[in-house]
Amino acid sequence: MTDIILPAGRSAIDLALFVLLPVMVVMLSLMRLLEAWGVLDRVMAWLMPVLRPFGLTGLGVFAALQINFVGFAAPVATLAMMEQRGTSDRHLAATLAMVFAMAQANASLPLAALGLAFGPVLLLSLVGGFAAAAATYYGFGRHLSGQEALTHDHPDHPAAPGPKGVLDVINHAGAEAFRITIGAIPLLVLALVAVMTLRASGAVDALTQGLGPLLAWLGISPALILPTVTKYVGGGTAMLGVVAEMLHQGQLTVQTLNQSAGFLINPFDLPGVAVLLSAGRRVAGVWKPAALGAGIGILLRTLGHGLLT
Repeated sequence: MTDIILPAGRSAIDLALFVLLPVMVVMLSLMRLLEAWGVLDRVMAWLMPVLRPFGLTGLGVFAALQINFVGFAAPVATLAMMEQRGTSDRHLAATLAMVFAMAQANASLPLAALGLAFGPVLLLSLVGGFAAAAATYYGFGRHLSGQEALTHDHPDHPAAPGPKGVLDVINHAGAEAFRITIGAIPLLVLALVAVMTLRASGAVDALTQGLGPLLAWLGISPALILPTVTKYVGGGTAMLGVVAEMLHQGQLTVQTLNQSAGFLINPFDLPGVAVLLSAGRRVAGVWKPAALGAGIGILLRTLGHGLLT
């Protein structure tokens, strides 16, 4: 057990402190400064006429920016705000489906430092997310109420007047990034311990041999079995730790990672769904049509990565 736990702990700490933390500090600081300066409001105003036909509101656009550049838990506050401000169930379902189908920054940005092509990931994340929103709004969620009672459809931003205000925003963003990183360490350690235990017990080899012929027939690398199981059971952060370790040991190639980014990098897993549905009662009530719409978006992303890579 010691031979398993200590290497897993070292790998988790290295990944959290030397990959995840620097990326999250920079991206969160940038996002918070853009919020404070009003740049995000202008971007939302510019995008709204284009994205409104997909079933998205102003706050829905903001949720898309959060999932792609902050992390999978960031849209929780936005979804809660949408529910409180009277957004219709139909628009809530479309926004939730979009978030489910998009690439979460807490996995995609650190993996970009390890070889993931972030440009295609971001592009296909937007395509998949908007497709999921449209499929939910016009298809799976068309029976939901479209009646809105909006009081305000723009997020409340921190202010950054002058150098002191900028420094305050950066300090708060850095503290937020540190909390996210430290909070991810226990899950990373446990995930890597579980992975190394499965390897030592021979369970991974047995599963790979059992599914090998089917995967070979489908043209899928057997190396993806472990990251996929980890991702959908333990979440994107756990998958990040496993993939980083497999890349380091040469068990997974960068090309295979890029080809599989569509179904590996999204918050549509057990932990991700649980966290996002905690946003509110009405948000949790529209999860079924949102999940179906998210399936469309994730399928499009998966096909897109397979064709582009």
